[in-house]
Amino acid sequence: MRWQTCVHAERVSLWPLSKPRSWQGFQHPARHAAQHSAHRFRPRQNASVIRGLGAFHSQGTIDAIDDTPRSIPDESDPAGIGVREQMRQLRSQVAEYENGFVWIGLLNPTKLEMQAIGEMFDLEALQLDDAANPKHRAKVDVSDDGTVFTVLKTLGYDENSADVETGQVAIFTGPGYAVTVRHGPHGDLRSVRDRLRTSSTLREHGSLSVLYAIMDSTVDEYLAVVDAVSDDVTEVETAVFAPDPSPDVTRRIYDLKRENMEVRRAVNPLVRVAHEFADEEFTPMPEELKPYFRDIGEHVLRAHDVVEAADSLLMTMLMASTAMQDLQQNADTRKISAWVAIAAVPTVAGGIYGMNFENMPELEWAWGYPVVLSAIGLICLLLYRGFKKNGWL
Repeated sequence: MRWQTCVHAERVSLWPLSKPRSWQGFQHPARHAAQHSAHRFRPRQNASVIRGLGAFHSQGTIDAIDDTPRSIPDESDPAGIGVREQMRQLRSQVAEYENGFVWIGLLNPTKLEMQAIGEMFDLEALQLDDAANPKHRAKVDVSDDGTVFTVLKTLGYDENSADVETGQVAIFTGPGYAVTVRHGPHGDLRSVRDRLRTSSTLREHGSLSVLYAIMDSTVDEYLAVVDAVSDDVTEVETAVFAPDPSPDVTRRIYDLKRENMEVRRAVNPLVRVAHEFADEEFTPMPEELKPYFRDIGEHVLRAHDVVEAADSLLMTMLMASTAMQDLQQNADTRKISAWVAIAAVPTVAGGIYGMNFENMPELEWAWGYPVVLSAIGLICLLLYRGFKKNGWL
């Protein structure tokens, strides 16, 4: 199937030149254009799917598209070279350089666009499906031909709400190419591209330098997020054991445990490969890049240790908070029971004397009323002293 670049005013989209007859919903081009005109003011959230396209080699870089999100072709290029043709030209330009490669970055692509990119680079269909799924589990897969497919969860921390926000970036690296597919607002790769542009040492290692640079940036963000979560855990720990803990502290612990779970889902799947990085046993790793990947592995393991420690501490605090609430409820129950017992003495005496029988003791005695009141007061005082001594009051 042949592909062309279908340019909307808001974004780049890769559409086939022809559709099989089995495809449903095929429309006449004029009708499709009319419908598109009616909906052109309702673009999807991220209009420009291609966020970077360029070639990298040991001598320098070639930027076919800068990091500014825009469509191809645009007003500055009315003739417009299709993405496929641009890719072919870039790959031919870097072919004469050892370890030269082309890197294209995508943001929130559709499945159709993923299929087009997959055809350009001969990517596996299952890996394309994984990259298109923004909720896929983090992983690092190495194929027999040496290509590496990586899925990383990107993390961000909102200081106002203390929420951990997640995204995803999928990285295809192979001989002469690197393809990145990003979902969500986090994990902007412009700083990574700038790093490669300014580092000839990294560019000498081909497309694996893209994998390293993205993993390094992502894992550094892991450490920043786990440190922020750890600070929140410390604050909650102080609140739990305060003299007068807040009633909603248990809810806060639960919310923090959920946020820590988001970090855990991003970090835990990478522990196995992190050990390989740290032990310098990762198969596709060049000898020169081993120290770099070892540093990534150590950072992942550190983040994993902090996440597990925070999870254990939060569970302990949740149990402690629940136990302290139970103790407080028991203390309140004892206080209520003690006062009820004290109040029962005058209640019983009043009930007995309130029955108004004629033949009752001390009715004719002048000191009967003061003696009964004194007896009631003495019994109440003794009960109060006993409860106070036992800690019920």
